[in-house]
Amino acid sequence: MKKVILALSSIVIIFFAFKAATIDTNLVRSITIDSLGACQGISYQHGRIFLYGDREVGMIREFKMVGDSLTYLHKEYQLTQNGKDVISHPTGIAYNGAGPTFMGNSVKMNAEGTLWKTNIYCIDWKALLEKGTLDGPLLNTIDDDACIQGTRPEYVQYHHKWYVATADYGNHGNEVRLYDPEKLSKCKKTSEPGVLFKKFTCTPWVQNLNWIADKGILVLLQNKLEGRQWRFTYLDLERSVDSGKQVVISQVDHIGRADELEGFAYTGDDRQGIAVTSSRANNVNFIKTSW
Repeated sequence: MKKVILALSSIVIIFFAFKAATIDTNLVRSITIDSLGACQGISYQHGRIFLYGDREVGMIREFKMVGDSLTYLHKEYQLTQNGKDVISHPTGIAYNGAGPTFMGNSVKMNAEGTLWKTNIYCIDWKALLEKGTLDGPLLNTIDDDACIQGTRPEYVQYHHKWYVATADYGNHGNEVRLYDPEKLSKCKKTSEPGVLFKKFTCTPWVQNLNWIADKGILVLLQNKLEGRQWRFTYLDLERSVDSGKQVVISQVDHIGRADELEGFAYTGDDRQGIAVTSSRANNVNFIKTSW
């Protein structure tokens, strides 16, 4: 029996080593897209591509792939209510086409990064795209007081159930947290009973999250240093949740960019994607992943 257990353990170790060895992420080319302010992220939704940033107000612009490039559809959505900037620094769009849609807003209030203004907004996404502002589509404002340093919502699945994952940005006590989406949509604070489902520790400087459903992988889009350099960390979500700490399948550090990686999304399959940065130039970057 011991020999069987050892053999199975070896198979598991070899399997994960093989996965780690075969995941590679490379920068193919870069372009510059203007009028986004500092781009903060990207959301891919069934062929529709949304880039969001913090221009004079928080805003979203819609694009589509034409050939191998992006074309602006002349559709802009401002994250304002009664003309007032509401989601001034958008950090994450959690959209799955079925449950409530959420957006994050993370603003560091002091240089030390110990005081943050962090809200999650429940939004009628269809109404936002029709209205063009949050006047009406904003359904609920949630204080993400369970966070440590920022919020960046993304839908994930754990044991075939949807949760809203979010993560911290700073360099101490970082966690990925899974919230119940229905309870999240109705609460006023994420610390309310039943909102937080599970959490696990993770490494610093997480700017955004990306869920690869068919592989059960959660990608942490990170900086290697505060506000600088790119890192893609591929996690086994189920094992991370079960163990209470991140379980890394692969980590890509070799992309030689010194600017601030902000977000990433695959565009139709898990080989081609787009990474965005807060830079004024080369802020949209076409990425290829080899598995």
